[in-house]
Amino acid sequence: MPFRTLDDLDLADQRVLTRVDLNAPVRDGVVTDDTRLRAVAPTVRDILAKGGKPILLAHFDRPKGKVTPSMSLRQILPALEKALGIPVDFAEDCVGEAAEAATRALPSGRALLCENTRFHPGEEKNDPAFAAAMAKLGDVYVNDAFSAAHRAHASTEALARLLPAAAGRLMEAELRALEKALTAPERPVVAVVGGAKVSTKLDLLANLIEKVDQLVVGGAMANTFLLAQGCAIGSSLAEADMADTARAIMAKAKGAGCEIVLPSDVVAAERFEAQAPARTAPACAVPEGLMILDVGPETVADLVRRFEAAKTVVWNGPLGAFEIAPFDAGTVAAARKAAELTKAGRLLTVAGGGDTVAALNAAGAAGDFSFISTAGGAFLEWLEGKTLPGVAALDA
Repeated sequence: MPFRTLDDLDLADQRVLTRVDLNAPVRDGVVTDDTRLRAVAPTVRDILAKGGKPILLAHFDRPKGKVTPSMSLRQILPALEKALGIPVDFAEDCVGEAAEAATRALPSGRALLCENTRFHPGEEKNDPAFAAAMAKLGDVYVNDAFSAAHRAHASTEALARLLPAAAGRLMEAELRALEKALTAPERPVVAVVGGAKVSTKLDLLANLIEKVDQLVVGGAMANTFLLAQGCAIGSSLAEADMADTARAIMAKAKGAGCEIVLPSDVVAAERFEAQAPARTAPACAVPEGLMILDVGPETVADLVRRFEAAKTVVWNGPLGAFEIAPFDAGTVAAARKAAELTKAGRLLTVAGGGDTVAALNAAGAAGDFSFISTAGGAFLEWLEGKTLPGVAALDA
């Protein structure tokens, strides 16, 4: 999809309403992880370099349309200033005369952070009047919050239709990466999809089998597919009522020319506990009383061969119960191989989803992936083939 970027806007002397994601974890009023704050810096830096004045809009937590002091964005101000490396002023609201005056008075070289957009019920209702009130704070609009792009809210969708609009640098990078991974990828394309339940990823699976060459199914989801094929999976977590659905997905994939890849061997144990005694077993012959908690070495070796032959890998979800050793071994080994091939310039790797990012970080592999999305729901909905309102509003 064509979309405008900062390079398409003349920002000299313009107030640039910039939607960002500042949902950083806070404990006792102190930001404990400034990753999302630092991610805003390239866009703010470029706006300033082009002579613009960055006016930052963001939500924080879920105040449900009411002013909630514990969810004020003021508490992140010190960490934001440090992350951006510039002074940041604060407006007590994101609409109204006082906020408008603050935008007009903002000196060059500074940014202005406006209070939580979700303190107003009009934000989540995508209310046109609320969006129009916010639009008075700026001359142009930039959306740099892909993580909120799946929500049709006033600050992500309606506002983009009221002012000249473009994607910020983080949004641009996310969209370019996803385009390379699924819209116009280099083939072969391998998708790795893990998770607990097939029922939560039906749309994702249905979309991917139309777009990728091989779909690797891991996690407890794989157990349901194995069960659907008549395999003995012991006491493993599975959705027996989704067996027919799993078989339908496999049939659809075959018709689309997409190979569904299931584990050939697994690591199983009696209990899901750290360092619990575990054994490797054929995926279709897991003894009673044992539960599948990871893929086995044969499966990992097969996955490594597939990565070596691929050009693009899209990853969403771990291969096993990665939170506890030794059941992290399969995910770690596969992730490190994908990272190694990426670093060598042989593979484009795009990954996203909370558990996925945590697993790749734990494996020490995230830094070498081509792109890691922290967008959560928006990343998943993109993989599902859904239109994201915040992205569609930027359509050039």
